[in-house]
Amino acid sequence: MKPKGVAKHGHHQHSSHEEGAGVDRKLHDPVADRLIPLEPLDLGKIHSIDDLVRAMSHTAFTGRQLGEAADVLEAMARDQDAFIVMTLAGAMTVAKQGLVIAELIDRGIVNAIVSTGALMAHGLVEATGRAHFRHNPELSDEELYEAGYNRVYDTLEPEQNLDDVERVMHAVFSAWDADEIMCSYKLNRAIGAHLAKAAKGQRGILKSAYEKNVPVFVPAFSDSELGLDYALTNRERDKKGKARFRFDPFEDLEHFAATLLSQKRLGIFTIGGGVPRNWSQQFGPFIELRHRRGGEDLPLKRYHYGLRICPEPVYWGGLSGSPYSEAVSWGKFVPPAEGGKFGEVFVDATVGLPLIVAAVLERLQKKPAGKKKIISQN
Repeated sequence: MKPKGVAKHGHHQHSSHEEGAGVDRKLHDPVADRLIPLEPLDLGKIHSIDDLVRAMSHTAFTGRQLGEAADVLEAMARDQDAFIVMTLAGAMTVAKQGLVIAELIDRGIVNAIVSTGALMAHGLVEATGRAHFRHNPELSDEELYEAGYNRVYDTLEPEQNLDDVERVMHAVFSAWDADEIMCSYKLNRAIGAHLAKAAKGQRGILKSAYEKNVPVFVPAFSDSELGLDYALTNRERDKKGKARFRFDPFEDLEHFAATLLSQKRLGIFTIGGGVPRNWSQQFGPFIELRHRRGGEDLPLKRYHYGLRICPEPVYWGGLSGSPYSEAVSWGKFVPPAEGGKFGEVFVDATVGLPLIVAAVLERLQKKPAGKKKIISQN
């Protein structure tokens, strides 16, 4: 006997009540419901990058995300009390985005950098006047190795470039006082000072950071060419009977925390994810734990603004793809209901970053922002 409600071939039979369920619906007026209408992207009305990005914010999908992200970055830039941390992961300097980041520093929009060491090392290539090159896909990776070309997707980093980086590091290490404990922000400041003197005709992240007194932190310092240069330098010092340099990453953590504690409001601008994002975001939990476990009388600070550009989806479970809503549960961000303002763009940063930054710089050119009230810990 066939079960009630099941038609032939296993299809569900709708009752007359189910079939007419929507007949009595009261259709709402979207204008009365205050829904925001979308607008066709009219290229005839586009005369600048900002025009394009603003128009994209009235469309859908990733275009709307990108347009809304520019609004968040503009809000960060115009907030005189906001201290903005930029976190960098991926091959952004190999992909020739270094001057975009330097521009954000030079304009006073970004007030601290947290990065992978590799990104800073490859950025030194630009700062010393060297170049990266297009990869010829006809050459195999075995041939590239024999020729001394390191491949990053579709781009080549000649090994000679990294030898130039080593020469910069040798000069910085030679001038370092062995009695001073080293950490990444101190070392990056010393590199920036060297570039300011030795590479006056070049631009770069660490040079701009030094000139604008922006600290640059590399939490996973040993995972980079800079870290390898440090290790090799200590081995050479061993051979010469000199005292080893001492490196303490917790000096970075304490300086970062003290700097952020001194600010009135905080924002974070993240490219990719990884260690730089997590290290920066754990500031909130670190302060909370010092208050709850250590008994310190500290304000429980969280990030008020957040903007991230990363194509990784959330369902892989990695930090790079986790949304800001998830980070609210960790006490890292101010929830939107309490004034938090966030933007998330799921796109390649070599596409999203230049568009967003260029649009915001155009806005600031038309209507300049006031000077930020940043409290320096340097």
